[in-house]
This record gives sequence, C-alpha cells and structure tokens, in this order.
Amino acid sequence: MKSFFALFLYRIVFLLLTPVVLIAFIWRSKTNPLYRQRLLERLGFLESNLRKNTVVIHAASVGEVIAIKHFVELLLMQYPQHAVTITTFTPTGSAQVKKLFKQRVQHCYLPLDNFISTWLFLRKLQPKAMVFMETELWPNLVAQITAKKIPLLLINGRLSSKSCRQYQKVSALIQPCLQGFDHIFTQSDEHQKNFMRLGALAQKCSVSGNLKYDISLSDDIVEKSSLLAQFVRFPRRIWLVASTHEGDDELVLTAFKNLKQQLPDLLLLLVPRHPERFDEVAALCGAQGFNIARRSQEQLVTKQQDVWLLDTLGELVAAYSLADIVTIAGTFSHIGGHNPLEAALFKKPIVLGADMANFNEVMVQLKQKNAVKQLTDNQNVSEDLAEIVKLLFDNYNVAQLLGEQAYQVVIANQGASKRSLSKLIELIN
Repeated sequence: MKSFFALFLYRIVFLLLTPVVLIAFIWRSKTNPLYRQRLLERLGFLESNLRKNTVVIHAASVGEVIAIKHFVELLLMQYPQHAVTITTFTPTGSAQVKKLFKQRVQHCYLPLDNFISTWLFLRKLQPKAMVFMETELWPNLVAQITAKKIPLLLINGRLSSKSCRQYQKVSALIQPCLQGFDHIFTQSDEHQKNFMRLGALAQKCSVSGNLKYDISLSDDIVEKSSLLAQFVRFPRRIWLVASTHEGDDELVLTAFKNLKQQLPDLLLLLVPRHPERFDEVAALCGAQGFNIARRSQEQLVTKQQDVWLLDTLGELVAAYSLADIVTIAGTFSHIGGHNPLEAALFKKPIVLGADMANFNEVMVQLKQKNAVKQLTDNQNVSEDLAEIVKLLFDNYNVAQLLGEQAYQVVIANQGASKRSLSKLIELIN
C-alpha cells in the first residue's frame, strides 16, 4: 500500500511539473538551441514512421551512447531483422547516436516520466524488450513496462554509496522500481551490493563488468584521426586535456603557461565538455594571451598557435591518437571525472585530478597496474599538474610504459557486452 501511494503521488507531482520541465528546456536553449527542438518527443508524441516491436535501449547522453556501441553492434548482428531503438535525453546524446549508427537504428528522445507521455511512448513503439543503463531509474515508466510484462533489463549498473543513501529516502518509490527489472547487471560487487541495499532482488542481480571496457578502434575513428592529423602542419609535442568543465580551463591554462616556459613547442589540445562553453573557453584562451586555432573553423595549427580548441562534437576519441599526454578533466572539483579508457585504448599516458568518484572500479584497476598518474587533493593543483606533465615529457620510457599498462587494463576487462546480450536474448526468447 505504501509503494502504491508513493507511485500515485509521484505520478501526480511529475505530471504537474511537466510544464516546468519544458520551460527549463526552453531556458537552456538560450545557450544550446537544440533543447528547444523536438519538444513533442519529450511528451511522447513520436514520429509516425518509427517501427513497432522494437528492442529499446536508453542511453541518456554521449558517454552512455559510446559505452553501448559494442553491445548494440552485437545486438544488430544477432537480430538483423529486428528494429532497434536507441533513446537519449540530451541533444548531444542524440547527435552521437546518429553519428555512430546512422540509419541502422531508430532514434527518439525518452519522454518525461509522466504517465501520459510514457503511455504514448509505449503505445507507439510496443517494445519487444527494454534496456536501461547505469542508474536510469524511471519509476512510472518502469511500472508501466512491468504491467505490460515487457522484458526489462538494466545493464552496466552503477550506484555509488552516496546515491544509495539519497535513494533510500524515497525507498517506497525506488524499491518496486528495482524489483520491476527482470535482471540487473552491475559494473562491480560494490554497485551490486548498493542495488540490493535499495531493494533489488539478489537472485536477479549479477556482476557483468563495465561496458566501457568494450571499446575498439573502428575504421571511422582511424579515418577521423588521419583527418585531424592533417591540421597540425609542424611537429609538436601535444598535451590533450579532455572534457573540461567551468573552472577546469583556468586551472589548465595556468599549468600550460608554466609548461610553455620550459617546452616552447608544446601545443595544448583543449576539449570542453559542453558545446555551449566553446566560445567562452576560446575567450579565456585569448584573454591569457594564447594564440588559438579553432577546429570548427578548420584553422590550421601552425608554429604560432599555442592552443588548438576542439570545438566540435564526436572527434575527441580520434584526437587521442595525436596526443603525447592526456589529462581527463572533470577531475579537479566535484564532477567525479570522465572515462579514461578511450585514451588508454591508444596507449596514451594519462594524468588525472583527485576526483574520479564516478570511476572508482576503473581507478582500482588502473592503479593496481601502475597505469595512471593522479594528483592529490591540495591547493596547488596547477603547479602539481604542470610538474607531472613535464616529468612525463622528460621521461619518454616512463610515459610509454604508463600508456602500455593502461592499454592492458582495457584488454583484460572486456566482455560485459557479450554477457549483457546473452541475458537479453534469454529474456526475449
């Protein structure tokens, strides 16, 4: 009865909040116009040409879409006659789906979790099965899927102890949601324990490993890498800093200014995380006196350029091939870090800030194999960052070994996609 009341209240509240959420999308569109497009999809009104009886996979944004690539490729090979639909929640995720899979999958936004929009969504697609990723818990949608007896799978499950404590405050809502899944695959034992602590059934939980290890160098990435290399016309040492957030860029540029005094030929390849910050970061570089080339303007990188701003979407992975040293941003504050494994695939030495909370298990693997350099949490982040980067530039063998060991960690941990697909096939059949 308590769970029924919690879901009923959630449905009423979320329905009332739907106009507020739509207004929030429109407000955000001031910096990213894509947020004001396709708003009807957010309400469950999908395009009429979408096929029914589809396997629906929800990957919220760019990182999740990249992570499921191998899983989707295996699924398409296993069921070439079935329609596969990938849903996202962000425009950048949508763009990534179209880039990676083109016309081989259907795509639409996952609607807001009010019972009218989700009813329209399910009525249109009539899923053969539905797959969620990581910590995507949509109580109303899950309840409707369960009521329709549609096979429901959670893959690459990730639930930190902090998130677990927060969800426990609404356990009456979350517990039946978790128990609606036919199976929950988690990235590690720790995540599995947290899901079960929230109420997931032990017999329906198992550890599959992390999908993010199941990566490889596709022909598209190799081709894109060759294209990017043509823009650097003179031999340069390259330090790539990936996925910067607000506050990261100032810190990195301070470290870079220090490094340039010792390594005059050093080029900073800077990649902001969010498109709406591209112009802001360009302005920051100019304000510090650096000559800048912008990838979006197809400007060549000459001897005079200090910074190459990768202000495009979908080119970061290919850009790793050009780097001598890679730093993953989002690790200097409380963002929790971003995926270092794509850089490891290219055997690049990786330098990280202190906060990698989103990738605890990955960090355990990398540290056990001495495959990463990580800063401590102190007041001199720019100085420490410059010092470690300079040390790696000065010690080629150390840097090369670091990259090789990171690559071996990736290879040793692959296989989660196959395990997840086997369970999906079992549920469908």
